[in-house]
Amino acid sequence: MPNTKSAERRMRNSARKHLHNQALKSRLKTLEKTFLAALTTGKKDDAAGALRTLTSALDKAAKSGVTHANVVSRKKARLTVRLNALK
Repeated sequence: MPNTKSAERRMRNSARKHLHNQALKSRLKTLEKTFLAALTTGKKDDAAGALRTLTSALDKAAKSGVTHANVVSRKKARLTVRLNALK
């Protein structure tokens, strides 16, 4: 339990930010699953659209500090390689 008023405020803020970050991470995982599903079906156009949406969401997550920029960069590179391997 917090001992000071500022600690109470920080606890409230961190709980709110935690919920927001969890929602964003969940959305990223869902977008990645939809991309991988489109990839496994072999539909390159659908996969390319899903990758565009996913990359945009990943960049926004990195910009807001939800995920680290290097993690986002690595993930985008690996997913792009998988898309380009699809013929």
